[in-house]
Amino acid sequence: MSIHRLGIDVGGTNTDAVLLENEGVIAKVKTPTTPDVTTGIINALEKVLAESPIPPEDIEYVMLGTTHCTNAIIERKNLCKVVVVRIGAPASLAVKPMTDWPPDLKNVIGNYVYVVEGGYEFDGREISKLNESAIKKIAKEVKGKVESAAITSIFSPVRPEHEYRAREIFKEILGEDFPISLSCEIGSIGLIERENATILNAALVKVAKRAIEAFIQAIRSRGIKGRLYIGQNDGTLMSVERALSYPIFMVASGPANSVRGAAYLSGLSDGVVVDVGGTTTDIGFLSKGFPREAATSVEIGGVRTNFRMPDLISIGLGGGSIVRFVDKDVFVGPESVGYRLASEALVFGGKTLTATDVAVRLGMAKIGFVEPSTISLEDAIKASKKIVEMVENAIDKIKLSPDPVPVIVVGGGSILLPEKLAGASKVIKPKHFEVANAIGAAIAQVSGEVDRVFSLEVKSREEVMDEVKKAAKENTVKVGANPETVEIVEVEEIPLAYLPGNAVRVRCKAVGSLKA
Repeated sequence: MSIHRLGIDVGGTNTDAVLLENEGVIAKVKTPTTPDVTTGIINALEKVLAESPIPPEDIEYVMLGTTHCTNAIIERKNLCKVVVVRIGAPASLAVKPMTDWPPDLKNVIGNYVYVVEGGYEFDGREISKLNESAIKKIAKEVKGKVESAAITSIFSPVRPEHEYRAREIFKEILGEDFPISLSCEIGSIGLIERENATILNAALVKVAKRAIEAFIQAIRSRGIKGRLYIGQNDGTLMSVERALSYPIFMVASGPANSVRGAAYLSGLSDGVVVDVGGTTTDIGFLSKGFPREAATSVEIGGVRTNFRMPDLISIGLGGGSIVRFVDKDVFVGPESVGYRLASEALVFGGKTLTATDVAVRLGMAKIGFVEPSTISLEDAIKASKKIVEMVENAIDKIKLSPDPVPVIVVGGGSILLPEKLAGASKVIKPKHFEVANAIGAAIAQVSGEVDRVFSLEVKSREEVMDEVKKAAKENTVKVGANPETVEIVEVEEIPLAYLPGNAVRVRCKAVGSLKA
């Protein structure tokens, strides 16, 4: 029985779409990303359906990796007004919420920031009682003024009760449907970074809702009845319902999709992935078929966060990067013509010298309809050396040792790179490299998670692990995974010293391939 999967990935320059039948690509397109993003998605959807011999009603699964949320943060557009509540007085008054935020982003989200009594020590001891009357007062004060809430308590990943109670109070006053983000469900231990991620998540709920609803309407109106999944930062898929609650988990889905697509197309499970787009190049490390996770805090739109993100190095280099010669120096990027490449580059009759023009001039690619003869061969070689040097430096930074490793080159802009790179044991440019991100979305696995507290006096550790792994696998099957493919990829134990009975909090994650 054949299974058909449609993958769409939105990049800064192009929106790519692929249709897979089982393991094979039967249609693929690249279209310019539009300023409103949604129009570009619809254009890619219509073109890939037009090229496909498969009727839309036969497509079982649709996967979307989108930059909607990333763009909203960077451009400061369409974000919710958020009430920010930190439960941590008097212990955390020295540094108030959003202290290190860019002023323009802080103003867009609003200045509804509060710190109330409550929170816990690292061992679970209560700092002070939760000030429920203060929570009620805040909820009444902001009613009708904000669209979302972000609640963070000190050490809530260890003990989340104060966050749960604050959410209950908010919903009693603001309504059951009022969106509330809890930090214990988003970030890890560090207070400021976890709080920042929670605020960004709360600010994005409206953006995610509009984007996902528009996409659902687009695919349904074209006769596609398949189940929709959204790409997330770790290279797996999540349900629409989860994406609507946790849009922050979508912001790095594009690079994660590229890494997964590179692994799939090359057949490798470990190495460096270089994804060259129209505006930027993302360099990531492939570990056991998935993106290696960042071990430190990650900045998004000028805000430090600590939730799960791929370990990436991004440089301002792409097919649309503007090339400038100043005296004897050459500069490539970070400025780019982006999605205007097809009108502004020399090879398309434009007047801007881009990295793509350099590649065409050197015979590395055949693109456009005008010979970029205004750039000399000497200058083109000089610019190409600069491009290669930028990528080789980034590869060196992402590696954990000086030893050569396989390098997989993907993305439409990879025409800029030669067949050999310093630090690479070999350079692989697989078939369908230009749409690796969309393929990564289409072949991505679904995941299921469990987060529970157990008493090791009631059950043995082995019994607890068996139970939580079984539940994680069952949750993965519930969201569409083939039971035979499900495996455990992560288990985390957090001892809870404040509870009797040798208590432990266990988080477990499983992944599996979509069933036919």
